[in-house]
Amino acid sequence: MDINSICLLIAGLVVLVIGADFLLKSAVSISLKFKIPKLLIGLTVVSLATSAPELIISIKSALIGSPDLSVTNVLGSNIANLGLVLGLTVLISPIKITKDIYKYDWPIMMFSAVSFFIVISDKIIKNYEGIILFTLLILTVYFLIKNQHSSDEDIDFEVKTIKSMPQSILLLLVGGIFLYLGSEWFVSGAIDIANSFGISERIVGITIVSIGTSIPELATSMVALYKKEKGISIGNLLGSNIFNVFAVLGITAIITPLSISDLNIVNFDIYVMLFFSLIIFPLMFYPKKLLLGRLEGFLILSFYFIYIYYIIK
Repeated sequence: MDINSICLLIAGLVVLVIGADFLLKSAVSISLKFKIPKLLIGLTVVSLATSAPELIISIKSALIGSPDLSVTNVLGSNIANLGLVLGLTVLISPIKITKDIYKYDWPIMMFSAVSFFIVISDKIIKNYEGIILFTLLILTVYFLIKNQHSSDEDIDFEVKTIKSMPQSILLLLVGGIFLYLGSEWFVSGAIDIANSFGISERIVGITIVSIGTSIPELATSMVALYKKEKGISIGNLLGSNIFNVFAVLGITAIITPLSISDLNIVNFDIYVMLFFSLIIFPLMFYPKKLLLGRLEGFLILSFYFIYIYYIIK
């Protein structure tokens, strides 16, 4: 195991956390400037920026002839966002579920998961299917802009100073660049370490790469919790899953068709993603109505670690 790979891994993680903080600050500033609900900012601006690592990795993997890595990057990232990041987030601090979450955001995320299942079912994602997915992204953003409403988090949030728009845009750009560089370094280091153990492409994609590219979501959610911006925290996670399917998978398939060779992806992993997407809804209402608490976080995390243990054992 190369010491340079470990250093790259640690450096990437540090840069990712810094980038997430910059991104969150700019998102809050922009939402306050234009009086846009923070939940909507989490579903669009923040989600797009934090999905950039998945996009870069998926395109790169597809172009070098590793379509399984491209697909499992998105698949594993969506599972990690809900199983690892959301589970850990609500385990640390319970999150209240607003009307927009269960009325708009979760159904759209579930629709994107079903869309993923449909396009992957024949073991190849064609160019025209990529175009359809990207078109659905545009329609989704338009729908959210038209239908999203203010949430309690917007009313309760207090800010001492509001940055100017040029400062906010600059911070957004710098945060995005940091997220990209951090993810590149982290994933490169992780893959080098994984290769030294001879781990398969599917396992690398679902574990090392997907968890690595989900670190922006984890970092952003942790920072959001620290700053009591829970609307951005859960909005970012649901929005990121939507963007991963419609934007990352869509754009990658437009560039080059994705042929799947490892049948475990379509026979098992895709169903795990659907399971995590589905289970979120009943947990919003039971055992406590409109609250994801520590019990729910423990259950979600447990399911995630059972899945990871199963595929690597």
